[in-house]
Amino acid sequence: MAGNVEAPAPVGARPERDPKARGGWRGGARIWEETEQQAKKLRSASDAEQHRKLPKRKIVLLMGYSGKGYHGMQRNVGSSQFKTIEDDLVSALVRSGCIPENHGEDMRKMSFQRCARTDKGVSAAGQVVSLKVWLIDDILEKINGHLPPHIRILDTTAMQTRPRTCWLPHGTGLKRVTGGFNSKNKCDARTYLYMLPTFAFAHKDHDVQDESYRLSADTLRRVNALLACYKGTHNFHNFTSQKGPREASARRYILDMFCEEPFVREGMEFAVIKVKGQSFMTHQIRKMVGLVVAVIKGYAPESLLERSWGEAKVDVPKAPGLGLVLERVHFDKYNQRFGNDGLHEPLDWTQEEAGVAAFKEQHIYPTIISTERQERSMARWLGTLPVHDFDATAHAAAGLGTKAPSPLGDSD
Repeated sequence: MAGNVEAPAPVGARPERDPKARGGWRGGARIWEETEQQAKKLRSASDAEQHRKLPKRKIVLLMGYSGKGYHGMQRNVGSSQFKTIEDDLVSALVRSGCIPENHGEDMRKMSFQRCARTDKGVSAAGQVVSLKVWLIDDILEKINGHLPPHIRILDTTAMQTRPRTCWLPHGTGLKRVTGGFNSKNKCDARTYLYMLPTFAFAHKDHDVQDESYRLSADTLRRVNALLACYKGTHNFHNFTSQKGPREASARRYILDMFCEEPFVREGMEFAVIKVKGQSFMTHQIRKMVGLVVAVIKGYAPESLLERSWGEAKVDVPKAPGLGLVLERVHFDKYNQRFGNDGLHEPLDWTQEEAGVAAFKEQHIYPTIISTERQERSMARWLGTLPVHDFDATAHAAAGLGTKAPSPLGDSD
């Protein structure tokens, strides 16, 4: 018995721990981590299973946004230097749970397409995008909950009676479309507006050139007569860049263009020019407005308008981008084929007009007005017209010995 008694440990010596006990906390940590990972996998699998049970459908979203501070609509994947509208939209789609995260990284996976690629600073009150999503509950409310106030999916009416086969969550800013729908390719026409202070139409020689100017009925009639000249099919190679006079894609069809009655905001008078066309090239509308302004102010003859559609190079002045807004997109052919088939809704957006108007009044028009007051973009641009050379490119070509295009279209 005595031989089995352990000798007392020396004073100050540390008791030896069981190796198994020594590694117990590490083993417990590993067990905890493995358990947590399994739980995460189970939650992820549960979420994936839940999403698999949700219908994934092709839809369109009606969007409004103020473009100030953004480098256009289209997302530049891999570039965080220039923020775009689609950056905020895709983030909201992922965070709301209606698309998986990897679809946000590669937008082709959700068949994403925008109807119009608006440029830097350009706003929209009726942009339409098409994509595939999970039809989660309260989808519009959740998407808008992750968007800034100046970007909205326009949700303007309560749930309405619809065919059971095309039921959607309430809000007409979201509509079901056919599986192969592409918002860009199926768009028949686009309507833009351009809002500008009316002193842009003040004649350089006999009108005041400041905010006290008010647009007369006679000047408005002359503005509309010039804008009407754009209607029809013309060669707009001088109204964009990198387009030659003989390129077929430079020919564009304009359905309508006119200037509405002026109105006063914060002591400054503004007017809105509206233009509807099948499609537009980069800077085309801004140059269409710029040339009419130059003629009305007396810096260019009316004959320059028709000459700009010819083969000769004309340097058309480009109005500021601040006032340009995509107002509406049109899907007439699609509506004729699918709008009344009992499965899909017509994409006419007439019920959303009140919401579109409210968004313009709340987010777009105030931004244009305040920015014009602070930055004076139109006033500064008007200051360049007295020295603008409408034949600068032609003169440069002549100086380099380049042969200008023949008005008769003869080849070298």
